[in-house]
Amino acid sequence: MATQTKADRTAAGKKAAATRERNQKREESKDAGRKGVATRLVTEARENIDRARTEASKAGSSVGNVAKATGGAAYKAGRSVTARVGLGGKK
Repeated sequence: MATQTKADRTAAGKKAAATRERNQKREESKDAGRKGVATRLVTEARENIDRARTEASKAGSSVGNVAKATGGAAYKAGRSVTARVGLGGKK
């Protein structure tokens, strides 16, 4: 094999640097998406808690509505935690 010239080494270094930069951007994008999902789920869990409080404070509300809103809040909060740490979902 022919000896490697300085231009070849420089080109290979630039190519490697570009690949590292692309990979870093990809990882940052994944992380931002995961955090965005977790934030949305926390917001939905808070809304479910507020809904449960509202239903519970109404005199004629059914127990089912309160239970449904409370269960929804717990479910969303759990999904938020797993999304934040990156345990759940698609890889």
